[in-house]
Amino acid sequence: MSGAIIFWALVAIVLIYGIFVYNGLVQLKHNVSKAWSNIDVLLKQRHDELPKLVEACKQYKQFEQDTLRQVTEARARVQAASQAQDIPALGLAEGALRVGLGQIFAVAEAYPELRANEQFAQLMQRITGLEEGIADRREFYNESVNINNVRIEQFPDSFVARMFGFGPRPLLTFKADDLKDVDVKKLFA
Repeated sequence: MSGAIIFWALVAIVLIYGIFVYNGLVQLKHNVSKAWSNIDVLLKQRHDELPKLVEACKQYKQFEQDTLRQVTEARARVQAASQAQDIPALGLAEGALRVGLGQIFAVAEAYPELRANEQFAQLMQRITGLEEGIADRREFYNESVNINNVRIEQFPDSFVARMFGFGPRPLLTFKADDLKDVDVKKLFA
């Protein structure tokens, strides 16, 4: 009789532990999704501001058209990767967009009338703020992903994770070249 009680007590402990692990993994999964949603909101806001910035620059006929084209193409790639939730592609597209924006801001230095344009200044300030927000949210997203990925690999949580299909999530990373500051000298050479 006491052997049966011990057996059922162990089964209950394992079951309760499994429930706690499962609930913890669900919480982590939703934290990653929430962190991604925060990035997505900022990307959409920036996506809405970029055409206004490009239009403000186009008002100056001599403004470097290749730079504007590069930003427009990178914006389209960011939007496509964001909608598909393709994190690796988003990292690449974000890097290209960051470089393009840096080039617009750097090239704008050669156009005092453009820099003096109130709309351009406001857009530049708004986009810079969004860039900082995206960087902060990216850090939060990557931290959430890291916690998720570590937890699903830890013993014994890995058993529950495999049993219920919890998988690793990709980090949002950028190429090393995309993180460098824009070479302003090179732009004017």
